[in-house]
Amino acid sequence: MTEETPGFEEKPDVPSGATPDGAEPKDAPSSSEEEAPSAGDAVQTAGLTAQLDQVRTALNERTGDLQRLQAEYQNYRRRVERDRATVKEIAVAGLLSELLPVLDDVGRAREHGELVGGFKSVAESLETVVAKLGLQQFGKEGEPFDPTIHEALMHSYAPDVTETTCVAILQPGYRIGERTIRPARVAVAEPQPGAAAKEEKATDEESGDTEEV
Repeated sequence: MTEETPGFEEKPDVPSGATPDGAEPKDAPSSSEEEAPSAGDAVQTAGLTAQLDQVRTALNERTGDLQRLQAEYQNYRRRVERDRATVKEIAVAGLLSELLPVLDDVGRAREHGELVGGFKSVAESLETVVAKLGLQQFGKEGEPFDPTIHEALMHSYAPDVTETTCVAILQPGYRIGERTIRPARVAVAEPQPGAAAKEEKATDEESGDTEEV
C-alpha cells in the first residue's frame, strides 16, 4: 500500500483556458452586449443628423434668396429697357415735331407742282429719313371721323354720308407707333337732319308696296 501525502489532493488535468464546471470566463462578453450599440454612437448619429438638417435649411434659404435676386434683376432689366425705349421715342417725337412745318411746306409744294429740281431731291431725302425714324402720315378723305386722331376745323352737312365723315384733309396727321404727334386737321360732314327719318319712311313704303303686290 502506498501512503498518501497529507493535505495534497490530486486534481484532474484542466486544459489551458478552460474554466471549472459551472463557471463562466470573466472576460467573455455576452451576446446582448455585443449587439447593443453604445450610447456614444447614438449621440454622435443624432448630432450629425441635426447638422445635416441645418445645412439643408440653410441651402434652401440661400436658393430662395438667389431666385428672388434673379427675379428682381430680370424685372429691373425689363424696366430699364422699357424706360430707355420710352426716352428714345420721346426724343425722336420731339425732333420730328419740329420738322412737321417743313413737311407741310413740302406737301403744299407737291400739290401745286412746285416740287421740282434740287428742291424735290432734298424733300424726298427728308421724307425718307423721317420715315426711317418711324414717322407715319395718316388722314384720308372719306374715312369716318375719329376724335382721338382727328381735329375738326370745319363742319357741314351732306346728303351722301350716313355718319360723321372726313370730307377734306386740311393738314395730315402724324404718329410714331401708337403715339400721335399731331392729329389730322379735317373738314367733316354730317348727314342732313331728318335724312335718316326720310330713309326709314321710304324703306317702309317700299316694303308696303312689295306686300301689296
